[in-house]
Amino acid sequence: MRHLCTKALASLAVATVFSASTALAETDIKFSLDWKFEGPAAPFFIALDKGYFADEGLNVTIDTGAGSRESIPRVATGAYQMGFGDINAMIKLMDTEPDLKVKAVMMAYETPPFAVIGRKSQGVTEDPKSLEGKTLGAPPPDAAFGQWPAFVDVAGIDTSGITIENVGFPVREPMLAQGQVDAIFGFSFSSVLNLKAQGVPEEDISLILMGENGLDLYGNTVMVNTDFAAENPDAVKGFVKALVKGYLDAIADPAAAIPYVLKRNEILDEAVEVERLTMAVEGSIATPAVKENGFGGIDPDKLTKSMKFLQNSIGLSDTPPSADRVFDASYLPPAEDRMVK
Repeated sequence: MRHLCTKALASLAVATVFSASTALAETDIKFSLDWKFEGPAAPFFIALDKGYFADEGLNVTIDTGAGSRESIPRVATGAYQMGFGDINAMIKLMDTEPDLKVKAVMMAYETPPFAVIGRKSQGVTEDPKSLEGKTLGAPPPDAAFGQWPAFVDVAGIDTSGITIENVGFPVREPMLAQGQVDAIFGFSFSSVLNLKAQGVPEEDISLILMGENGLDLYGNTVMVNTDFAAENPDAVKGFVKALVKGYLDAIADPAAAIPYVLKRNEILDEAVEVERLTMAVEGSIATPAVKENGFGGIDPDKLTKSMKFLQNSIGLSDTPPSADRVFDASYLPPAEDRMVK
């Protein structure tokens, strides 16, 4: 009897040690989004709720952000191990701070949703030159506004009669809806739908997409703290692998993706968020280049050429960081596992 009890205790001890080692093997990752819990954030919560992160041995927590520029220092300082933000703003910080502890590891927005959104009733059409002589509302941290100097150049806009008015994110769309400004800077899939929610008829909304008018850039990317990546390369690979699955799920069925966001933000309108995510998928995520080459990667030549625009728009130096310093493709799954069906 004593022998059996001893064996049972030994087995229990082994099981306890195994469970403890399994728990210790799980890696914690704090992740910062760029913005609120809205439709385009669905892939992150799909990966969380479907267990894609857990399958990779990760314990992931996801927080809201305050703009696609603001998440970068969160990651660079190590307050967050990983985050989601504008690669162009990240390049600018890397240019001024060569030792910045951040790099991109997965491209989400192959074409950025940078846009100027106006009202036809106030004389703004889809022609960039229609902005001449108008008053534009611009939140200073907005990534689209950050590209205004380069957009002016490629689109041939005369800015001599344009007034830029600094506005906060919460009042951006209301001010346009009330006619206090003629157009605003923002992400296409956010501002257009927010304007409709403010009662502006869809037929009165004009959308000027910078990417369709000569500004060939990348947009939001998944970033990692370089110290964390060096110490936990498998965790970073696992995170990217899991998130790619989340994005492919969202691309395949945007309507089915939205409930994962609604669980975190119950005040959202489901139909609006389905439309928002669909706009993001069609315009920024599942682009022709992504359908051809797979989701998550980049074209190094495009990234290098984009820095010429950034020299104009955000004052990038003549010796910007190299494409392989900015974006590390080694954490991506094989291309065949990233193809959009």
